[in-house]
Amino acid sequence: MGDDDGSGRKLGKQVQRGASVLLGLGVVAMIVVGTLPKPLAVEVAAVTEGPLVVTVDEDGVTRVKDRYLVSAPLSGNVGRSSLDPGDEVAAGTVVARLVPLQAPMLDERSRLQAEARVDQARAAARQARAAMSRANATLEYSQGERTRQEALEGSGGTPGQAADRARYEERSAREALSSARFGLRVAEHEVELAEAALGRFGTSRRSGSSARDPKDEEVLEVSAPVAGRVLRVLQESEGVVQPGTPLLEVGDPAALEIVVDVLTTDAVRIDAGAPVEIVRWGGEEELAAHVVRVEPSAFTKVSALGVEEQRVNVIIELDAPRESWAPLGDGFRVEARIELWRTDAALTVPASALFRDGEGWAVFAVDGQDGEGTAEVRPVSLGRRNGFAAEVAEGLTEGDRVVVHPGDALEDGMEVSWRP
Repeated sequence: MGDDDGSGRKLGKQVQRGASVLLGLGVVAMIVVGTLPKPLAVEVAAVTEGPLVVTVDEDGVTRVKDRYLVSAPLSGNVGRSSLDPGDEVAAGTVVARLVPLQAPMLDERSRLQAEARVDQARAAARQARAAMSRANATLEYSQGERTRQEALEGSGGTPGQAADRARYEERSAREALSSARFGLRVAEHEVELAEAALGRFGTSRRSGSSARDPKDEEVLEVSAPVAGRVLRVLQESEGVVQPGTPLLEVGDPAALEIVVDVLTTDAVRIDAGAPVEIVRWGGEEELAAHVVRVEPSAFTKVSALGVEEQRVNVIIELDAPRESWAPLGDGFRVEARIELWRTDAALTVPASALFRDGEGWAVFAVDGQDGEGTAEVRPVSLGRRNGFAAEVAEGLTEGDRVVVHPGDALEDGMEVSWRP
């Protein structure tokens, strides 16, 4: 019995000693494993081949293309306006009535000023007629050029781009003629107003005869030169006005254009006719448009960060049907994407994967399978880019994986993991 008890105690001590050793080894193993570097969790994206569009994205404001500011032709007492913004007016509709102020309206100085305004208005009318003649000649030429280019396009003698350009020139010429006609109507109306004001002084420059009895002209009616809508009422209350005082503004909201100011460094890359998408304007669908012209003169504008910038206005015209943007009015804010360059087959990498490496650009390329691998710095040569992607000229191939949004903790040769 004594020998058996001794052997049992001895065996128990050995078991306890072995368990302690195993426990110690396990703790050491856990410490070692815990101190080993773990793969850094990253987000990866694939290098793909597909379309790439480079745009300039800026805010813009709509404005009525052809607008007319109705002003007082001479001093007088204007009545309270019965019109509100948005009211429709026809050509010839009376929009204001002036009651004469006898002393100022009958002196010699006022008469001479009225005669000068008649001469000025007639000169402006002659200039408007000449502008309409030029616009009409330009339209006739562009129509013939468009017909010639379409015939060459059909026979394969010219590329489609030349025919598209000819169609664009014809459309621009037609729009210019429409604006010239509007300008002529306005100029002729100014002549009528100036002659009516002169007639109140007892002289008619139009016929060379005496004017009607002043008793018949106790009220001078100011009418709208063209049909449209009232955009703004500038003189709402009754009161005395001087010659040239703005009374209200008339225009056609259906003839809208968009003014977008861009940096001059972007403006030099924008061509007339460039496609434009109008987004975030309040409607559900994007609106197609095109660049009409880039104004030749820039201006200084202070940015939200307080930095002075040289910017220039780009004029854009809508191509979408009127029904799709009918709620837009004068002075509405929109956002325009002006297309600078497009290709349907470009090897692209996400812009968020790029970082500066000396004087060039680089990415962290990932080599591995099943969500684990090694990240290495790989220099790349870039082509064109936008805010979301960049064209890769050298350094990557289609299907390569790169780390997007690489942080400061990521280094060359580091083990990484990602969600497959």
